[in-house]
Amino acid sequence: MQKLLLLEDDAALGTGIQMALRSGDVEVSLCCDLAEARRNLDRQRFDLLILDVNLPDGSGLTLLREVRQRDAVPVILLTANDLELDVVAGLELGADDYITKPFSLAILRARVHAQLRRSAPLRQAFYEQDGFRFDFDRMEFRRDGQLIDLSRTEQKLLRILVEHRGQTLPRGTLIDRVWTDGAAFVEENALSVTVKRLRDKLEADPASPRYLKTVYGVGYSWAVK
Repeated sequence: MQKLLLLEDDAALGTGIQMALRSGDVEVSLCCDLAEARRNLDRQRFDLLILDVNLPDGSGLTLLREVRQRDAVPVILLTANDLELDVVAGLELGADDYITKPFSLAILRARVHAQLRRSAPLRQAFYEQDGFRFDFDRMEFRRDGQLIDLSRTEQKLLRILVEHRGQTLPRGTLIDRVWTDGAAFVEENALSVTVKRLRDKLEADPASPRYLKTVYGVGYSWAVK
């Protein structure tokens, strides 16, 4: 299920967009102001954000700036501001696309699907780098030819990081995606423990990791060499 966040203060327009984009594998959370959007972003991870710019409690550009400090999630700006300067400002802040009102729902839908396709991680069954050989389908992991025994949780975390290599994944996102057994609460320390165990098994010097990097205050990444 792909999750979209739609920030639009016009209730009728927002509901129309929500209905146009919602499908069997796409869920759309509609927010009417910045405060509600921030609460939703704190609670869960989204695959794409659609942000109006002019809002009752501020600007969608402010939220875009906040999001870009911690996440590479695709963002489409949706606004009546159609001046070239406005478009350039939005794109320079990190927006992936910019659609001006009025617009065609068919075009919006096509652009949303294009962004989702572009951002979808490569579902990678095999990975090889600097002496590492990870076969996720066969659950066989080697470093310099030597087999490494990984728990299922360690395998899941490693696969997510490798498939998003070069990107910083927030701690909350990793917790949500690794611990998917329906547990109502997972201690955040569980992620730190799993990362430490992975480093101990994979890194030549776990105290100074070359691959499984910590981005302090945000999360973790698998470095691209």
